[in-house]
Amino acid sequence: MNVPHPTEPVFQLHRGSAPLLISLPHDGSLIPEAFKSRMVESARRAPDTDWHVSRLYAFARELGASILVPRHSRYVVDLNRPPDDVSLYPGQNTTGLCPGVQFSGEAVYLEGQAPDEAEVAQRVELYWRPYHDTLVAELDRIRGEHGRAVLWEGHSIRGEVPFLFDGVLPDLNLGTAAGKSCLPELQARLEGILSAQNDYDWIANGRFKGGYITRHYGDPEIGVQAVQLELSQRNYMDEDSFAYEQAKAARLQPLLQALLRATLQAQDA
Repeated sequence: MNVPHPTEPVFQLHRGSAPLLISLPHDGSLIPEAFKSRMVESARRAPDTDWHVSRLYAFARELGASILVPRHSRYVVDLNRPPDDVSLYPGQNTTGLCPGVQFSGEAVYLEGQAPDEAEVAQRVELYWRPYHDTLVAELDRIRGEHGRAVLWEGHSIRGEVPFLFDGVLPDLNLGTAAGKSCLPELQARLEGILSAQNDYDWIANGRFKGGYITRHYGDPEIGVQAVQLELSQRNYMDEDSFAYEQAKAARLQPLLQALLRATLQAQDA
């Protein structure tokens, strides 16, 4: 099918004053009717959204961070996958550039309704490319003004997703492409903050090592460091109703703030 052109911007960018860009590529939940009508009922709710992460990180504006947020669901196109759709986790269950399977293992599309190669290419041009072009431009602007930049990838997921991984995910899952996307000093500073608290369990470079954005744009040699944080959604929302839980979020946000402040302090050191 011919993919309909978006009638509104596919992302929102808040431009800040600090050398920090927060990218929230799975925050969007909008699915255009042209796509939704081809999906199974359970997929039309966009259940695999990183629900409310833009609300959770809203405080970062006060830190001077730039924040990039898409409008559309990962079911339209996954902004954290490479445009050639090469698997980020070879040999493990995962979802692709235009996902055909939900995190539950169920199909996204009705039989025979999944996008073909030509449609996927159109979705990349209309939805994926503008987000990445803006991300690159904002990193270039920040680096031009400050001489350096940190890209913080904010994500969240249900704490238990048997189709994708065994057992229960830690509360906080730090990913730095196994140490390649940021300097050792920054990773050590972040791990130090996580180690100093007892409210949440955590891991670095476990099941989530960082997606395409972290791996592709994190390049400490040119002054761009990238870090991904995957949160278990149980810590700030109800995983079944998708409702935001203010009390839980308020308990978590000071730790997120400490982590973001550490990225800025690491750059000033």
